[in-house]
Amino acid sequence: MADFITRFAPSPTGPLHLGHAYSALLAHDMARAAGGKFLLRVEDIDSTRSRPEWEDQIYEDLTWLGITWDEEPLRQSDRLSDYKRALHALWNRALLYPCTCTRRDIAAASSAPQEGAEPAFGPDGMIYPGTCRAKTDRNLGFPEHEALRLDMQDALGATDRSEFCYNEQSSGKDEILCTSAQNMVHDVGDIVLSRRDFLGSYHLSVVLDDAAQGVTHVVRGKDIQPATQIHVLLQNLLGLPTPIYHHHGLIRDENGKRLAKRDDARAIATYRAEGKSPDDIRRMVGL
Repeated sequence: MADFITRFAPSPTGPLHLGHAYSALLAHDMARAAGGKFLLRVEDIDSTRSRPEWEDQIYEDLTWLGITWDEEPLRQSDRLSDYKRALHALWNRALLYPCTCTRRDIAAASSAPQEGAEPAFGPDGMIYPGTCRAKTDRNLGFPEHEALRLDMQDALGATDRSEFCYNEQSSGKDEILCTSAQNMVHDVGDIVLSRRDFLGSYHLSVVLDDAAQGVTHVVRGKDIQPATQIHVLLQNLLGLPTPIYHHHGLIRDENGKRLAKRDDARAIATYRAEGKSPDDIRRMVGL
């Protein structure tokens, strides 16, 4: 049986809050209980929002919580060449195309011809109507500094699979969850795999990084679970293993809304300054 290897992967774009504490502590506890490894990954691929001071605070907050990691943290900004290599591989298979549409363009095209209709949303945001799909000669060279979308229909054909499945363990037992290829076309659409202002995307980087770190068990929030079908597809396209997944519940405020980084009142650093202890934080998040 493979070792239990999991990770916590925060973005240095603001302070860690109680939701982050819960996810990091849960993953850390699971790894230690299994005699496995807990790894840290800093998802700083979005250089326009990432800040060194927030990265420093990540290390401080996690150390204060009693969390230790078993290898040097992996930083996405050090892996841009790997993302580019994967994008080139997909481009050479004619599975990508450049897209110049703005969100406003997508919303307008998605609501036509029924003017005023609400655009459909999937795990990657508004489901793309395919405006730029037919505009590109994919025999041309790799486009630099342009947003790139995955042609979902062609990508599914390249895998020759009728469904995409993964092992989910959040219920305390093994569940095999599957999405049909047909649903991927209609309910997910042509997802963005690289953005104009920075190389790669969350979907691309997370599957490449998990594989690079040898992650066997992904512990993350249920808000990410709808994107798992995308990640299983990309793992198939890129010849990468599919980990076991554990999507945990979310920490919410008194109104039932999940916490965001703008919720400074619930930031770990705020509780530290107020004199709370790591055990207090564990009790607050139900651990």
